[in-house]
Amino acid sequence: MVSENLSSVRRALDVLRALGQGPLGVQEVAGAVGREKTQVSRTLKVLAEEGFIERDPRTLRYRVGRQLLALAASAGEDRLQREAPSVLRELVHQLGEPAYLTVLSGHGVVTVLTERSSRGLQAHEWIGRTTPLNCTATGRALLSGLADEEAQALLVTGGDARLPGTDAAPRDVPAVLERLRTERARGYAVAVEEMEPGLIAVAAPVRDHRGDVVAALNVSAPVFRLPPDAVPKVVEAVVAASHRLSARLGGGEPVA
Repeated sequence: MVSENLSSVRRALDVLRALGQGPLGVQEVAGAVGREKTQVSRTLKVLAEEGFIERDPRTLRYRVGRQLLALAASAGEDRLQREAPSVLRELVHQLGEPAYLTVLSGHGVVTVLTERSSRGLQAHEWIGRTTPLNCTATGRALLSGLADEEAQALLVTGGDARLPGTDAAPRDVPAVLERLRTERARGYAVAVEEMEPGLIAVAAPVRDHRGDVVAALNVSAPVFRLPPDAVPKVVEAVVAASHRLSARLGGGEPVA
């Protein structure tokens, strides 16, 4: 009985791995896992009943279901919270400036982790506070993982066409989208006195195993400590740190 149960578990895992490559019919799944169609059919039925897979009523093909996606998302969040602190500490040690981990929250950005430096004068403490998308480096780094239409939907929050920020920031949707196209291509965002005077920030996206942007790493400081000739060094360090964290999440650059 134990041996039979283990065999059923392995069969179910093989089926889930096969469906992870895309929707498949029963015969295709059986071929992919090298098992009899009747066995695979029973496994598919159980997995579908538990919500781990779904069957398209039109094509009759099976795909990964909401239950499995929810478990994967939960595991990804846990892993992000576990892996990010050491990357933030490395970044602070390298640059001597505070570093932050941020995520999308509704129509804004929320900081979920921070690592402070020993410098006396630092940027405001943003943990738990929501900041705008358009005029922050971290906001645009997070938007860089979305299509223009998705980004626009997040930027438009009411009847006011003018977005927040200083005169240095993109203050309407077309201007933000234009800035995003450049920042997507280079893999990072820089905001110089865009949210408030005297503050500069550099941010880069963090990607998960699917290549989706799930967070952003951000370093910010007073502009007198980060003059123009110092920005390239910060950009290099932030981008490298975002790649390290992405790699720990099983991610990397998006597939073209």
